[in-house]
Amino acid sequence: MNPFDIPVIAAVLAAAADALLALGALVTPAGAIVLVTLAVRALLVPVGVSVAKAAQGRRRRIAPQLAELQRRYRKNPEKLQKATLELYAAEKVSPLAGCLPMLAQLPVISLVYALFAYPTIAGEPNRLLDESLLGAGLGRHLLDVGSGFQPSDLVFVALLVVLAAVAWVNRRMTLRDAALAPAPSPDAPGAALLNPSGPLSWAPFLVLAAAAVVPLAATLYLAVSGVWSATERRILRHVYA
Repeated sequence: MNPFDIPVIAAVLAAAADALLALGALVTPAGAIVLVTLAVRALLVPVGVSVAKAAQGRRRRIAPQLAELQRRYRKNPEKLQKATLELYAAEKVSPLAGCLPMLAQLPVISLVYALFAYPTIAGEPNRLLDESLLGAGLGRHLLDVGSGFQPSDLVFVALLVVLAAVAWVNRRMTLRDAALAPAPSPDAPGAALLNPSGPLSWAPFLVLAAAAVVPLAATLYLAVSGVWSATERRILRHVYA
């Protein structure tokens, strides 16, 4: 059973579709998605500020302790790793804290996905699928390009370039933010979480995989949100440096 056919969820989708169409009549449906994205990101600014302040405060507070651990266990990487994990746990420092703004957006991203993923909403034809961005249907998927490339599909290329650039910027900032952490032994428990150049440092690029399976409308949301996120993060890093 399609969960979006459940009466309550279908009613929510129908109301959201009508609201998006109404806003799209004032600008364009694609423009409406951009405006919704900006509104959501504006509402989440306090979350970003709180995360940045907390992260900087904790980094500043534990810096002397990290330096002492590096000095004490510089010849024993495994003990250094264990002690560092214990310090991070005691100080409630989480490498995933910066993901809070994105996690908070999941309901909105899921809603945008659902609005452009199905031909009907609440038993009625989905009029949003008739809308496009520079000729590319907002319900079109990147995977559809394989069945026949169209000039309008260059929109996908442009958005993927934006997402890749944002991921690259975010990874660079993550590496800089993690510079205080000691380089752990590759075989030590939890090394992937603490190594600033480890596998998790490539996590920002996972958004490219998401862009391949969601409608163009959701890809547009991810691109606009990503640019906002990278800009906000860069500003907050300077403000709370």
